[in-house]
Amino acid sequence: MALPASLDEAVAALTAMPTAVPVAGGTDLMAAVNSGLLRPAGLVGLGRISEIRGWQYQDGHALLGAGLTLARMGRPDFAALIPGLAAAARAAGPPQVRNAGTLGGNIVTSAPTGDTLPVLAALEANLVIAGPGGARREIPVSHLLAGREMLRPGELVGYVRVPLLHAPQTFLKATGRTGPGRATASVALVLDPARRGVRCAVGAVAAMPLRPLEAEEWVASIIDWDGERTLVPEALAAFGDYVAAACIPDPPPPPDGTEPQTLPPAALHLRRTVAALARRALGRALS
Repeated sequence: MALPASLDEAVAALTAMPTAVPVAGGTDLMAAVNSGLLRPAGLVGLGRISEIRGWQYQDGHALLGAGLTLARMGRPDFAALIPGLAAAARAAGPPQVRNAGTLGGNIVTSAPTGDTLPVLAALEANLVIAGPGGARREIPVSHLLAGREMLRPGELVGYVRVPLLHAPQTFLKATGRTGPGRATASVALVLDPARRGVRCAVGAVAAMPLRPLEAEEWVASIIDWDGERTLVPEALAAFGDYVAAACIPDPPPPPDGTEPQTLPPAALHLRRTVAALARRALGRALS
């Protein structure tokens, strides 16, 4: 196992050992190893790389190190910076998971239930990727999650660039049990007053966070951005229904003109859950 002290050393180690797997907190990786799903030929430990365990300010953005733990992101000083991401980090699981799990691990694993992922999608965050020879390139986080752009051999996610909106952000999730647990559905919502926009992402209902763009545009058009930014309950409910229907649509009509199919009860329940989360998230952001 290699234990590099810098990001470029880690890239060099991965380049020298193409079959090695990088590991930080290991909350997902070690679960896969213990269950027999993964047998890595080697490991490159990232725990000694101090440069990716904090954050800095850069041109109206926060540059977050990929090694930031979920526990660190849940603290009040970080919550004052990016409240939606802090809320997701606090909801990510029991203390032992939050103390070990990292932001970069959440992104690279890309589990559908990853709590930080819908927040990053709603914030339209970018990834700064470190490559061989000191190379750096930047891609939208949504491209990696959707598989439109992938990490190349020897590359690592070094940082996450997040715009500082200085506006309300909310994250809510539903689980199948009381207390910390994997999300059955989650909703991240951020307001962007400078662009008079609302950005929403729904997690856990698909392989990647979903952005209901038409619902975002509709609700942004009815908010009084120069006034109190409040909406009547009926508008909040309509937004929730709009988001849920976009993310969990009805089955397409049969081509032969027979009776349209309906969603199974489990999908209908999930749709109602997403609608409730989206309605509450927007209400809290506007309150």
